[in-house]
Amino acid sequence: MPTVNFINQQLKADVPEGTPLVTAARTAGVTIETPCNGVGTCGKCKVRLAEKSQLENIEIHGSHPSLTEAEIQDGYILACQAKVKGNIDILYNEKTAENLNVRIISSGHTFDYAIKSFITKKTDGKNTKVFGGEKLLGTEDGDTENQMYGIALDIGTTTMVAELYSLTDGKLLASESMLNPQSAYAQDVLSRIQFAKGENGLTTLYEAFLKAFGVLRDSIVNTAQIDPKYIYEVVFSGNTAMLHLATNTDPSPLGKYPYLSNVKGGESIPAAELGISNFGLVYLPPIISAFVGADITSGIFISKLKERKGKTLFIDIGTNGEIVMANNGRLAATSTAAGPAFEGMNIACGMRAAPGAVEQFAIDENGGFSFKTIGGSKATGICGSGLLDITGELVRTKVIEKTGRFAKANPLLKDHNGKPAFFITDEVFLTLQDVRQVQLAKGAIRSGITALLNSLGIGAGDIDEALIAGSFGYHLSESSLLNIGLLPPELQGKIKFLGNTSQSGAAAFLLNADFRKTIPTIIDGVEKIELANTPHFDELFVQSLGF
Repeated sequence: MPTVNFINQQLKADVPEGTPLVTAARTAGVTIETPCNGVGTCGKCKVRLAEKSQLENIEIHGSHPSLTEAEIQDGYILACQAKVKGNIDILYNEKTAENLNVRIISSGHTFDYAIKSFITKKTDGKNTKVFGGEKLLGTEDGDTENQMYGIALDIGTTTMVAELYSLTDGKLLASESMLNPQSAYAQDVLSRIQFAKGENGLTTLYEAFLKAFGVLRDSIVNTAQIDPKYIYEVVFSGNTAMLHLATNTDPSPLGKYPYLSNVKGGESIPAAELGISNFGLVYLPPIISAFVGADITSGIFISKLKERKGKTLFIDIGTNGEIVMANNGRLAATSTAAGPAFEGMNIACGMRAAPGAVEQFAIDENGGFSFKTIGGSKATGICGSGLLDITGELVRTKVIEKTGRFAKANPLLKDHNGKPAFFITDEVFLTLQDVRQVQLAKGAIRSGITALLNSLGIGAGDIDEALIAGSFGYHLSESSLLNIGLLPPELQGKIKFLGNTSQSGAAAFLLNADFRKTIPTIIDGVEKIELANTPHFDELFVQSLGF
């Protein structure tokens, strides 16, 4: 079998002839992301052959639109467009630092509540019985009544956050976050569902989740210096597809009409059934629909959306855009696929929210601009919040026209491979294709908002408050959201950022069992709006693309 040798990482793999190079990399333990889902347009899987003569050991298929002619001459290829025919040596600088240092918001809006754990203990001094509700989970030697812990886990499409709590007093003991490793195989929900349908696809994604969860668990246990055998429950909060993949459940019905879910939530599952050690139970909050999941259930609950007076718009912005409208207690929800652009993917200089990423940008009245990077270090790329800031400022100053095109002969634009681009530094820039990605992402969410409001007969000017949830959403500014038209202009001055409500909601369900009894009555009353069934939605989406 051919050997693929990743020189930089000192890793290699023997793979059958015809194996995609991306698969060979993963076999060797090298993470190569494919945000464009392997069609060759994003360039994120770019690698270099150590010897150009080894091209004869590679079968190239498809096109390489994201590579320049100079890169091709230097031996660069796209791993997603290559298959292994013989021995090759690969040069690839895996961005391990970015993966380790990515900034993820773990906290979210919450409220004060009593601690009333689903897990309880009773001791006679010699032995301690552990209960999950009224069910006996096991008996321990000695008096362990005060040693009782649980984990609230937010499983995002792009990120994962774990918090360790004491179930006796509700104290937060440790918190850790990381990128969801499943994104290396497929970036968004729909492509992940598709990947899971392939041979060993579901198993691959499930095992990636289990491994990541194990890393998070070990980290918070070490930080808190507790014995993991006293962790009895974990709450999984995430969108419907992520809950399928985290429970090793076939998600394929989510990807085709009538979009049914094999996971309902609102239940506890023995942790042993999911291959998780050291836990008694895994609780899944109830889901709302195939594409409005437990993360939004958590958000609705922790923001007390049903109790709010007036008209409140709740939006969780990320790879997916989930939208809920609350009208004096009446809730209606929908979801739209924004794609990975807001995470910095499918962008020429895009990156995660890690040190060196441009996160803030502004143009002054004289046409000069300033920017801020995460960590204050040299700019190495653009993360999602920076992308919206840059695009919004260029739209505001008419460097980008309403159609999404660059204004002709604008002094702020420079040539890049024969096409205009906006350069933040000599190495970090925004292309016309990047602007197009922003248009598609913002158009998806804006059209979803408009369709939801239209179906309820509510005008944007009637909304009293707009709540922005999600780890990504927390980094955004009101001006960016309004400048690019992701939100209607009528919402100016009405926007509030809640942070990671999926996480804070998961913590509430972990620490107070009574909430698990009340949440189903809230969720059962949510009206589900399917955008696919909305008249003329395609036309609405096209109208929403303009700035």
